Amino acid sequence: MNSIVFIRKAMHWRRILKSTFWLTVCLAFLSSCHSKTGTAEKFVINKGVNLSHWLSQDFGWEPKYTYIKESDIKFLDSLGFDHVRIPIDEQEIWDEQGKFIEPAVKHLLACLDWCLKYDLRAIVDLHIIRSHHFNAENEGGHNTLWTDTTAQQHFVNLWIELSKILSKYPTSHVAYELLNEAVAPTADDWNQLFNKALKAVRQLEPQRVIVVGANMWQTVQNVPLLKLPENDTNLIISFHFYSPLMLTHYKASWTPLKYFNGTVSYPGYIISPTDLKNYSDTASEAVRNMVQELAEPYNKERIHAMIKPAIEFAQNKKLPLYCGEFGCLPTVPREARLAYYRDLISIFKEEGIAYANWEYKGDFGIYFFDNVKLKSLEPDTALIQILLGH
Repeated sequence: MNSIVFIRKAMHWRRILKSTFWLTVCLAFLSSCHSKTGTAEKFVINKGVNLSHWLSQDFGWEPKYTYIKESDIKFLDSLGFDHVRIPIDEQEIWDEQGKFIEPAVKHLLACLDWCLKYDLRAIVDLHIIRSHHFNAENEGGHNTLWTDTTAQQHFVNLWIELSKILSKYPTSHVAYELLNEAVAPTADDWNQLFNKALKAVRQLEPQRVIVVGANMWQTVQNVPLLKLPENDTNLIISFHFYSPLMLTHYKASWTPLKYFNGTVSYPGYIISPTDLKNYSDTASEAVRNMVQELAEPYNKERIHAMIKPAIEFAQNKKLPLYCGEFGCLPTVPREARLAYYRDLISIFKEEGIAYANWEYKGDFGIYFFDNVKLKSLEPDTALIQILLGH
């Protein structure tokens, strides 16, 4: 080959390579633009944690606005979690005059910015509002949401206001959960209010993914009672799983089961038949109803059977299924506690159910927790590995 031919061929391939390079750059840029507008990438989640006791149920364990920092989001990303659920309370975000509390909003938006930076998805969950608390019955409160039409419209308005400040985030990375653990008198009461709020959000953000759970604390058995709009594919069906409560909330001071002084175990009988009989004889009617489910042993197969109706409902609706909360207190003997988590995660993985552990910090958290000083300690590596499905 003479030198002129060689040079011409070299220049020809250089032009091709240069064009290919710039084509690649342009495609990458367009892909980035599409991702930022939420048109190219779906909101997909797998395993995450709840950022509790920060902008919701703040117990003052640590200074509020340093409780969750960028380093926390970076840490969760480094572990392999792909999303966070961010509970927020009305009283933490809005003052009593209905105005945004600027420092709280600033930190919420900062957290969402950190999630974008580390490519974590986020679910903004309206956890407690002034007219509705999921644990009102046990905390001496009273929910007015279901009987007060003004309170219902106020709930809808909260989401209209939230949409104004959150809509700038790509639909590929941020989703909304309109209300945590609705406790309505009937399933229809919740269905009607949810669909009213959903319609308002859809007018503003038709492509935003919305997480919806069933009535009565998002219990799994109530999932089939949900009435969802037809042809809305931007929904995720959610349930929470803390069954059996005698195990997961062993010695929890905020439940009516706090007076049980026997031992618990898993798998098998949560409490011995003798303890069950003695406790049932002395407990209140409400507690007796709660411990009836303990007459038979618990194991992975039983838990799977409990979740199955929700799995079938989601499959029928062709929508993703998500366990937005689950957990077991460290008051439970460690081997039993880890065995419970191991079985749950195994079921979630087998059935393709996304999940978020309750919680990041706190007594249910992925850190060891000092119950005296109310402080999170070092990470619980064994628990983290189970939650990551390793």
